[in-house]
Amino acid sequence: MAIESESPRQWTVKADTLPAGSDHAVADAVNEAIRAAILRLVGNREADFGAYTGPVYFMMHGVHNEGRARELAAALHAALYGDLEPLARAVPSGP
Repeated sequence: MAIESESPRQWTVKADTLPAGSDHAVADAVNEAIRAAILRLVGNREADFGAYTGPVYFMMHGVHNEGRARELAAALHAALYGDLEPLARAVPSGP
């Protein structure tokens, strides 16, 4: 997991499952939950169009502040290790 500053008001959130090793498997349901959350962020304009939605590499450009980028990175990390609760809190599925 990583965040990078694109500019003072734009951040990128990245996650790559390859460094976790070949014995680390991410369930299809987890990949779908992450993909859906990223698409909600794009739809809400919290991330730029063109985000990578996995299943091996995830990236969101255009996150508007560092705190939100850190929150999303932590939620993504937890999700990739099977805990979807932080992702559900960070990116609720409701209206």
